[in-house]
Amino acid sequence: MEGMQKLDKRNMLGFCINAADHYRKSAQNAQTIKLDYPTPENVVIAGMGGSAIGGELLKDYTREFVKVPIEISREYHLPAYADKKSLVILASYSGDTEETLSSFVDALNRQCMVFCVSSGGNLVKYAKKLSVPYVKVQGEMPPRAAMPHMLLPLLTCMEKISLGPKFSNDFLEAVSLLEKVSGDNAPKKPACDNFAKTLAQNLDGVAPAIYGFGIYRGVALRYKQQFNENAKVPAKWETFSELNHNETMGWENPKALAKCYAAILLRDKQEPLEIRSRIETTKALMQPNLPKIYEVWAQGKGNLAKMLSTILVGDYTSVYLAMLRKQDPTPVATVTVMKEKVEQNGVKQKILGELEKLSTK
Repeated sequence: MEGMQKLDKRNMLGFCINAADHYRKSAQNAQTIKLDYPTPENVVIAGMGGSAIGGELLKDYTREFVKVPIEISREYHLPAYADKKSLVILASYSGDTEETLSSFVDALNRQCMVFCVSSGGNLVKYAKKLSVPYVKVQGEMPPRAAMPHMLLPLLTCMEKISLGPKFSNDFLEAVSLLEKVSGDNAPKKPACDNFAKTLAQNLDGVAPAIYGFGIYRGVALRYKQQFNENAKVPAKWETFSELNHNETMGWENPKALAKCYAAILLRDKQEPLEIRSRIETTKALMQPNLPKIYEVWAQGKGNLAKMLSTILVGDYTSVYLAMLRKQDPTPVATVTVMKEKVEQNGVKQKILGELEKLSTK
């Protein structure tokens, strides 16, 4: 993978290399969060793309101990049940995501408890004008690379409103493990000793299908998104055991389509028996028709360490795959064009007008 620096003009690899530092900085910044809300009956995290993935990870990580529903909303409007007993967290790294700003208006009109997470833009502007609690995170990076800065405020928020126990011990293990994983997959390591490079080489020329389960549900989605945005390739994701009720049939007789795909199974040495049985059976049924099946085994003891270290392997892999495909991993030209064309419909200006009216009441 020669010429990495020439291809990676905006240093996406640097975000992988320095992942642990980004998590540390984000944790420090998140300690400034001040919330004076009662414990909500439900939590809605409104966001899109790289800004929403932190919500997915939060939902998976807290599933076993947070006793209120957590929903990730990727729409212009909140679910019907959202009201003054709901905590609505508006997550937009840029602060200008159209759907999230629309949800901001919706949350204010329904008198929800509101908290904003952003690097700036209109979200921070109107949070200030409306006296809505917010945390401003480090700016000037691609939203997908800012995941540490968007995730830690969410975890801290759960603590502040008494929805979850302190996650500090899990976090310390996670950051320590991220240092190791980063070193193991660093650019200076040759492919023979570098799992992410080897996996990228195996994925060159095919569309990855990522299969997760449990705490690796959102992790599988993150892999899919990173392959899309960094490597510029189509990808899909599914979860056990749901995929055994539909997805598995797609590999019964794929014929020529099989050469277009590779499966990535996210694994854990502590997999529940019922999940391990499904994964092994699925793999055995797929292998005759899909020769490219790879496994990424989680590292660490705590769930947060397992999730974040597995994500880092995927992040590295997506960037290395971009290099193999002679792609600069940072630009997302198609997404930019889409936003520009959609903005011409005037909806965003209408949303900003509604926020301005609310701020002057």
